[in-house]
Amino acid sequence: MIRNSKAQWNGSLKDGSGTMALGGGAYEGPYSFSSRFESGTGTNPEELIAAAHAGCFSMALSGGLTKAGITPTRISTEARVHLDKVGEGFGITKIELVTEAEVPG
Repeated sequence: MIRNSKAQWNGSLKDGSGTMALGGGAYEGPYSFSSRFESGTGTNPEELIAAAHAGCFSMALSGGLTKAGITPTRISTEARVHLDKVGEGFGITKIELVTEAEVPG
């Protein structure tokens, strides 16, 4: 199985802008230096990584619980991606997951 998404960037780092699109067509939207490093409008790669990580973890937890004979009613996970200055650039230094679940029993 292969899943894909794509991004296009136009212009310089600080003044340019781009779009990101999920392969399944569920999302396509803008991103920019401002939306990534400041509080500008649009999304950023780290938010998409956070959403993917939270979704994957929630599904994996549901699978593990179900395999143990417990079907969860609801699992909500928030991922907090830490993007910090690392050397000359920036990098993801930590991802925190905060999960709440409603489970019978």
